[in-house]
Amino acid sequence: MDPATRAVIAALWIALGIFVVYPALRLLWIAFWVDGRFTLANLAPVLTNWYDRQALINSLLLGGCVAVSGTVLGFVFAYAVTRLSLPGWFKWLLSIISMLPLISPPFTSSIALTLSLGPNGLLIKLLGLENFNFYGFWGTFLSETLTFYPVAFMTLTTILSRIDSNLEDAAYSMGASPLRVFRTVTLPLSAPGLANAFLLVFACSLADFATPLVLAGHAFPVLPTQAYLQITGMYDLKGGAALSFVLLVPALVVYALQYCWLSKKSFVTISGKAGGRSSVKGPGPFPAACIIGLIAAVMIFVVYIYALIFWGSIVKVWGINNALTSENYAYVFNFGRKAIKDTLIIACIGTPLGGLLAVLVGYATERLKVKGHKTLETVSLLNFALPGTVVGIAYVIAFNDKPLVLTGTVSILVASYVFRYSSAGIRNVVASLQQIDPSIEEASASLGASSARTFRKVTLPLVLPAILAGMRYLFIHSMTAISATIFLVSVRWSLITTRILECMTELQFAQACAFSIVLIVLVFIASGVMALLARLLCRTGNAGGGIR
Repeated sequence: MDPATRAVIAALWIALGIFVVYPALRLLWIAFWVDGRFTLANLAPVLTNWYDRQALINSLLLGGCVAVSGTVLGFVFAYAVTRLSLPGWFKWLLSIISMLPLISPPFTSSIALTLSLGPNGLLIKLLGLENFNFYGFWGTFLSETLTFYPVAFMTLTTILSRIDSNLEDAAYSMGASPLRVFRTVTLPLSAPGLANAFLLVFACSLADFATPLVLAGHAFPVLPTQAYLQITGMYDLKGGAALSFVLLVPALVVYALQYCWLSKKSFVTISGKAGGRSSVKGPGPFPAACIIGLIAAVMIFVVYIYALIFWGSIVKVWGINNALTSENYAYVFNFGRKAIKDTLIIACIGTPLGGLLAVLVGYATERLKVKGHKTLETVSLLNFALPGTVVGIAYVIAFNDKPLVLTGTVSILVASYVFRYSSAGIRNVVASLQQIDPSIEEASASLGASSARTFRKVTLPLVLPAILAGMRYLFIHSMTAISATIFLVSVRWSLITTRILECMTELQFAQACAFSIVLIVLVFIASGVMALLARLLCRTGNAGGGIR
C-alpha cells in the first residue's frame, strides 16, 4: 500500500471515529456512567415510569402494525407492477405518485390528514361527524403507513421482478390455478423480500419522530417524542440519553434480524443458465381487477392528500376563511427565505462530501481489503442503522462540550447528514465494485500505475453511476430530514423542515402547507437535475472507461 492510500485510510478512520464512534460512546457514557462508575441508575426512571414504559410498548405496537400494513400495501403495488399487464402510462403514474411520500418531509401526510380529519377537517365537515377523535394510534398508524409503504414497494418490486417466470409458467402448465401458483411459488420465493420490507418499514416507524409529535398526542406516547420532550422540555440530557438507549435496543435487534435473515437464507431464482424466460402470466381477470381497484384507490387518496396540502397553502385560514390568497407563499419567501437558503447550502455541501465518503469507504473495503475492512464498513453504516432521534441526541451530547464544540454550527448538521445518509452510496459502490472484474485494475497496476492513479483512471468512471445515485439519495434526505435535525438546528441555521414543524405546533397550517409545497418542488427540481446530470456523466463515464 502506497503512502497516499495509507493517508486516505487513516483519514477515513479518523473521520468515522469522530463522527460515528465518539458520539455513540458519549451517549453510552452519559447513560451508564455516574461519578466515574458504571450504573443503571439513569435507566431506572425510564423502566419504573409507567408513561415511559407505555411509550416503549406503543412504539413497538405502532412499528409492528405499520410494518404489516406497509408491507402488504407495498407487496400489492409491486405485484401489480411486475405481474399485471398494465399500460406504460399507468406504471409511470404509479411510480411518480409512490415517489411523493419519499421526497416529502416525513410529516407531510400528517399535515394533510389533520386538514382532512382534524377538528376543522374537510371530511369531518362533509360527513357531519362530530366528536371524531383522529389523534392517537389510528391517525399515526394511517399517516405512517402512507409515508412508508413506498419503501416496501421498492424493495419488493426488485424481488418480484427477479423471480424466474419459468417457475410460475411450469406450475401453470401442470394445471395449477392462479391462486395455487401464487401460494406455492410466488409467495414463498418472495419471502426474503417480504421479511426485508417488514423490517425496513418497522425500523422507519420506530425511528419516526415528527408524525407522532403531530398526531399521537399525550394519549399515545412513543419513545422518540418522549426523548425529544425529555431534552427540550425538561432539559434532562441524561434522561434523554437513557430513553435513547431504550430506543436503540429494538432498533439494533431489527438491524441484526435483517442482517441474519438476508445472510443465511437462500432463495436463488437466477441461475445464469441459458434459456429464454416465458412471459409473466397474471392472476386472472377478477383478482387483477381487485388489485387495480385497490392501488387506484390508494393512488387517488395520496393525490387527494397532496392536493389538500396545495389547497391548504392557498387559503387564508383553513376551515375558517377559505378565501384564496397568495399571502402564505409571500410569508414563506419573506420570512422563510433564510430557511430555504440554509437548507440548500447544507444539502449542497453535504452531497459531494457524502459521495466522496461513499466511494472511499467502498473502494477501501471491497477492493483494497485493508486490515479491518469489515469493521470499517460496519462502522460507516452504523449511523444509518440507528434511529435519527438517537443520532441527534448523541451528536448533541458529543459536540456540546470540549474537546470538539460544534453545537450551533453548520458543521454538525452537515456531518450528521453525511455520516448517516451516505450509507446508500456506500452500498451502491460496494455492489458496483463486486460486479467489476478485479483483473481490470490489476492490469493498470501491472503497468506501473499507483493505487491512486488506478482508482482515478479506472475504478472511478466505472462506479460513477452508483456514486451519483447515492448522492441523489443523500441530497433528498438532507432536504427533508427532521429526526436528528430537530436536536442540532440553531438560530444561526434555520431549515425548512423545522420551520414546517414550528408552523404545525403554532397551528399555522396554511404556512406549513406552503413551506411543504415549496420543499417538494425544490426536491423535485433538484432530483430531476441530478438524474439528468447522472445520465450525462454516466454516459461519459462509460465511454471514458470503455470497459465491459
